Amino acid sequence: MTENLLASVEDGVLTLVLNRPDKKNALTDAMYAALADNLIAAEKDPAIRAVVFRGEGDMFCAGNDIADFVAASNDGIAERSVGRFLRALAESSKPLIAAVHGKSVGIGLTMLLHCDQVILAEGAQLIAPFVNLALVPEAASSMLLPARVGHVRAYRIFALGEPVSAADALAWGLANDVVPHADLNATADALARRLAKQPMGALIATKQLMRDPAAIRERLDIENRVFAERLKSPEAQEAFAAFAQRRAPDFTQFG
Repeated sequence: MTENLLASVEDGVLTLVLNRPDKKNALTDAMYAALADNLIAAEKDPAIRAVVFRGEGDMFCAGNDIADFVAASNDGIAERSVGRFLRALAESSKPLIAAVHGKSVGIGLTMLLHCDQVILAEGAQLIAPFVNLALVPEAASSMLLPARVGHVRAYRIFALGEPVSAADALAWGLANDVVPHADLNATADALARRLAKQPMGALIATKQLMRDPAAIRERLDIENRVFAERLKSPEAQEAFAAFAQRRAPDFTQFG
């Protein structure tokens, strides 16, 4: 466990809180490991009947820690704790609920595609900056996002990294409710407790019918391979260097 991820259980609901507000809840390898461990344990524990994700501070999640991106250039997603987390998300059969406020970036967006209910606070923004970093989407989002919002919207989200407003996310089917920030956690908690009281066997069977875990795992493997290649590319090295030097990257030097 890590102090940057808080876990608690009440009334059959496991609440996982991203607790790195000074870094905008950017996810480290240790945080991915803790998230994966909790999801895997929850899957095996009949006392846990729903899972809620939320974030401390002024935003839900800034995505992957850039330092970890650089370190990952020596291996790949599947070989790091993020790979375990993504597989645990894909294979979770219990209700997953996300309470999102502020910005939700990178995996902060793509993990929502694996959640069964997504509650957004007013003013929330969803951002996928993968191409801006010379990378590609992950978490099977290259399959799940177009299926959810259509090709042209998904392409623009990925290709330009433009923020998706809470209102658009709701209209496009990326969220099922937008509430005032003050009501966000209570709304998510109440929904999780309602789901926890439902017949779990029927809920699990319903979710299995609605998803294709084999196709998701296959897409995860494909994305991981391409992502690892992109991490080692000159474009990605320029993106990371520009980020560290607080300047705009110059991708025109590459073919």
